[in-house]
Amino acid sequence: MVLPIYVYGHPVLREETEDIEKDYPELPKLIEDMYETMYATDGVGLAAPQIGKSISVVVIDGTPLADSFPECKDLKLTLINPELEVIEDEPAVTREEGCLSLPGLSEPVKRFEHVRLNWLDENFEEHEKEFKGFASRIIQHEFDHLLGTVYTDRVAPLRRSLIRTKLNNLAKGKVRCGYRVKTAPSK
Repeated sequence: MVLPIYVYGHPVLREETEDIEKDYPELPKLIEDMYETMYATDGVGLAAPQIGKSISVVVIDGTPLADSFPECKDLKLTLINPELEVIEDEPAVTREEGCLSLPGLSEPVKRFEHVRLNWLDENFEEHEKEFKGFASRIIQHEFDHLLGTVYTDRVAPLRRSLIRTKLNNLAKGKVRCGYRVKTAPSK
């Protein structure tokens, strides 16, 4: 089932998530719905807060980007309770990022592009692997959601002030996009 995407300004996007156990209710269905939602919205990653759940679950499929970023060729992951270490062994790189929870926006974000990730998959099997390049960026972007961070928090202060009106409009529910959304509750 395609779920609505929670938009910037909704409080769930600012909550730190909770780790889950193997017996989390209807976890296989949730993961299936997250993939279906990600594909229906043309995303390459989706974190549980983006569908209104404050739990540590992420789905990623970077394979549509493989022509431009070969490191994304086999990047299809279900991450449960991930732990991330950013490795600062090369200079940080600035690239445009967008987000399903901030429709209509994309901004330059500076990130180190090498990470070590520990996670449980959908069968609760443990994994550890290093990722580089754009694959690393996708993982960091989605991991940020688990910490209550959105990519615009990482944008240079001057740039952030220039997009403040757009962010305020999103927070007020002024959203136009091609998928169902859930905006912040009215105050």
